[in-house]
Amino acid sequence: MLTIEHIREAHARIAPHVHRTPVVTSRSFDEAASETAERRVFFKCENLQRTGSFKFRGATNSILCLTEDERRRGVAAFSSGNHAQAVALAARKAGVRASIVMPSDAPRAKVEATRAYGAEVIFYDRQREDREQVARRVAEREGSLLVPPFDDYRIMAGQGTCALELLEDVPDLDCILVPCSGGGLFAGVSTATKAINPGIHCFPVEPETADDTLQSFRKGERVTTPPSSTIADGLRVVTPGKLTFPILQRMAEDVLMVSDEEIAATLGFILFRMKLLVEPSGAAAASAVLFQKLPPDARRIGVVLSGGNVDPEALVKLLEERN
Repeated sequence: MLTIEHIREAHARIAPHVHRTPVVTSRSFDEAASETAERRVFFKCENLQRTGSFKFRGATNSILCLTEDERRRGVAAFSSGNHAQAVALAARKAGVRASIVMPSDAPRAKVEATRAYGAEVIFYDRQREDREQVARRVAEREGSLLVPPFDDYRIMAGQGTCALELLEDVPDLDCILVPCSGGGLFAGVSTATKAINPGIHCFPVEPETADDTLQSFRKGERVTTPPSSTIADGLRVVTPGKLTFPILQRMAEDVLMVSDEEIAATLGFILFRMKLLVEPSGAAAASAVLFQKLPPDARRIGVVLSGGNVDPEALVKLLEERN
C-alpha cells in the first residue's frame, strides 16, 4: 500500500539530500493557455532537482531504506536515463555500488552523466530485449538488489514528496498534471494530493504514440503497446506498472494525450519565454495545458516539470525543426 504517511516519512528521510525545488509562474504561459478560460499555472520545477529530474527523490528514498547487508551487496537498476542518474548519485552518496542497464539508444548526455556519478553502465537493445529481464540477470549475477524505476512503493513515496511541497506553496489548486511513463510519479503525486485535498483533480499525461496508460485506463487492465519512437524518451514504457496501475485507476480523472509536435512547441515556449530548460518528457504535462487538453473549469493548475536532461544535439534538432 501507498499512503500519505509513507510519503511524509519519505519526505523527512530525503529532505537533507534533495533540493526543495521552486514553484514558478509565467504570465506569458498563463495568457497562452487561457484560450477557453482564464488560467493560472504553477510549475513545480523538478528539472532543477539534483541529477536534473524528480527521479532523485525516489531513488534516494529507496537507497536510504536499504539494510546494511543490502548496502554491501550493491544495487542494480534499469532506465533510459533519469532513474539511471538518480540511482547512480544516490548510491554514490550512500557508498553503494551501482550497475545500471540502459538502452543502447539512450541520450548520450544521460549515459555520460550516469557514468560520471560512478555507476557501471550496461547496454541493451530496446527493440529486441526486455530491460527488466536484463537488469534482473545482472542483479542475480552480482548478488545485488534491484531498484525499479517506478513499480515500488518506496520509489512512489519518494516521488510523491514533490506534491507535498507544491501543495504547501500553492494549496488552492483545481488540478495537478504530471508526465506519465510507468506511473510512479503519478501514483505518488496523486496519493499525496488526494489525501490533502480530495477535490483536486489529478491527470497523467503521455504522448499519443506511447499511449499504454490511456489504453489500459480505458480497458480497465494493463495493456502492452509496441515500443515508441516519441521524442519524449523518458515516457517510452510500454505498459503501466503492476503496483502503479491500480493507484492510477483510483486517482486519475482521465489520461491526457499530447503529440510530439505539441511537446516540442511547449519545450520551446518554456525555454525562450520562461528561460527554463526542460526535456521533452518533462514538458509533456505543460503541453497538455498549453494546448487546451483540460476541462474549461480548470483554472488554478499545478504542473510538474519532471526533468531537464535533454541531449544537446537532440535539443538543437528539435529547435531547428520547430523553426
